Amino acid sequence: LPAWALDDEVNGQRLAAQWCSPCHVVSGKQTHAVSATPTFMAIAKRRSDELDKLASFLANPHPVMPDMSLSRQEIADLVAYIRSLKP
Repeated sequence: LPAWALDDEVNGQRLAAQWCSPCHVVSGKQTHAVSATPTFMAIAKRRSDELDKLASFLANPHPVMPDMSLSRQEIADLVAYIRSLKP
């Protein structure tokens, strides 16, 4: 199994709802977010090599993002959740 398959997508979904949902649509149940940001479903459709870069991006987020101070495991869980949305 790939290493990311061992990560906790349920915890990743919880983290997405907590930290990411104000700006991104993070699940099919969410009805609105900031329109200029991609949905998690759109991010999940990206190429695998782009998804591989998500962990680095989340470890050093852009200035507009809140200071989430996510642990490595939380980042891995969040990435696992996003990967789980891939069609």
